[in-house]
Amino acid sequence: MAVENRFRLHRSASLHDAADGEMAFAGSVLADQPAAAALRAALALAEAGRAFRIGLEDGPAPEDAKLPVFETLTSGSSGRPRRIRRTQRSWALGFAVNAELFALGPGVRVAVLGRLVHSLSLYGALEGACLGCAVHLLGGMRPDRQRAALAVEAVEVVYATPSQLRMLVDAGGPVLAALRVVLVGGSKLDPVLRAGLARLAPHGEVREFYGAAEASFITLADASASVDSVGTVYPGVRVAIRNREGAPLKDGAVGEVWVQSPYLFLGYAGEDAGGAKRSGRWLSVGEMGWLQKGELHLAGRAGRMVTVADENVFPEEIETCLATLGGVGRVAVLPRRDALRGVVMVAVVQGDRRCEAAILQAGRERFGSLKSPRAVIWREDWPVLPSGKTDLVRLAAEAGL
Repeated sequence: MAVENRFRLHRSASLHDAADGEMAFAGSVLADQPAAAALRAALALAEAGRAFRIGLEDGPAPEDAKLPVFETLTSGSSGRPRRIRRTQRSWALGFAVNAELFALGPGVRVAVLGRLVHSLSLYGALEGACLGCAVHLLGGMRPDRQRAALAVEAVEVVYATPSQLRMLVDAGGPVLAALRVVLVGGSKLDPVLRAGLARLAPHGEVREFYGAAEASFITLADASASVDSVGTVYPGVRVAIRNREGAPLKDGAVGEVWVQSPYLFLGYAGEDAGGAKRSGRWLSVGEMGWLQKGELHLAGRAGRMVTVADENVFPEEIETCLATLGGVGRVAVLPRRDALRGVVMVAVVQGDRRCEAAILQAGRERFGSLKSPRAVIWREDWPVLPSGKTDLVRLAAEAGL
C-alpha cells in the first residue's frame, strides 16, 4: 500500500457519532465535540497540508512545517498535558501496517470508545477514516449505550483502553457477536477482564499493544504471547535493552528500553523538555524491561522505581501479579516511608476486603519480604485520569503516602 505524507479522508469512509453536527473552524486547534465534525475538520486541514490539534483549545496553535504535521496530547500523570508533535506520515505508516494485520478497509465497521483528545482514540478514528471504514465515535457515551451501539452497528474492530473495556463489560447488555478484533492499549489486561471480554465478544481476537505517545506502536501481543510479556516487536520497529552507560544487554537482563522505528515523534511542542530522550535515531521514554525469546517484558517506569534496602523495586511488576488474584478489582502499589528500611511498599486495592491476607501472602511468596507490600489500603472508588489510567498522585495523597 502506498503511504502518503498527509492524512486523506478515503472516499468510502463514513463518520458517525451520537450528536453529529457542523463545526465552523478558522484556526488549527479544534474542540473534540461534535466528534465527527472535529474529525472532518482535522482531515480538511490535513488535506490542505496544514497542522492541526484536537483539544487543549487554550494552548498555542501548532506550527506548519514542510512535511504535514499535527499534535496529539499525552494523558500525563498530573497537570497540563504535553503536546506531542509528529508528522502525519508517522501515523499513516501504521495505518498501512494495520490494514494488513487486521483486514481494515472500505466497509469495515470500526469504533473508538474514548474522546478524540486521547491519542488512542484519535489514532483509531483517523486510521479508519483514511482506510475507508465506517467509523463510529462513541466517546462521551455511557458504557451501556456504547455497548448497545456496538451491537446495533455490528462493529467489527474496536480501539480501547482496559479501563474503557472494563466499564463496557460491567455495563451489561447484548453480546457483541460481530466484533472480531479488540485492539487494546494503555496497560495490560488482567485475567478477570480478559475472561469478561471472552463472554462479551466470543469471536473477538484481543490484540494488546505496548506503545507511547512519543513512539506509537512498539510491540503487539496475541494469544500466543507469554502472559507476562507485551509481545513481539511491531513491524518496522527495533528494540534494544541498554544499561546506564548505553551498552546493549543480553536477553534476560533488565535495562532501559530503546526504540528505533519510522513511527517516532518529532519532539515536544513549545519549550517543554518532555520525558523522552534520544540517542542518534533511538528513543527512550524511560521504561525498564528485558527481552526474552523475542518478546519484550516490562519491569516498569524508571521514574516509579523505588529502592528498598538497596534493592530496586518496580511497582508495576507487583501490580501485574496482584491483579491476577481473586478479589482484586484494581490495584496500585505505592511507597511509604519507613523508619527501619527507608521505604516499604503498600498495596492500594479496590475489591473484596476478605482477600487481604491472601494478597499479602501472594506478594511475599512471589517477591520476598523486602519487595512485597507490607499492608493493604482498601478503597471503594478509584481515581482515574481523563485517559482512564489510575491517578497515582491523587491515590497517594488520599492514602497519606
